[in-house]
Amino acid sequence: MLQKNVGTMDRVARAVIGLALIVWAIAGGPWWAWIGVIPLVTAGFAICPLYAALGMSTSHAAPQS
Repeated sequence: MLQKNVGTMDRVARAVIGLALIVWAIAGGPWWAWIGVIPLVTAGFAICPLYAALGMSTSHAAPQS
């Protein structure tokens, strides 16, 4: 199972951007605005597969032993 690697500020930014894109898509924006689902999901679970692949983390959680 993946460890959480998305910090609080990163989660907030992802949620805001994701919601804005989805609202834009619903309001008649371009079809590609539905990509906002991705940052919204990663914000919700606090796990970013791309961060994991690159060995990155914005989370300040203490490492588990």
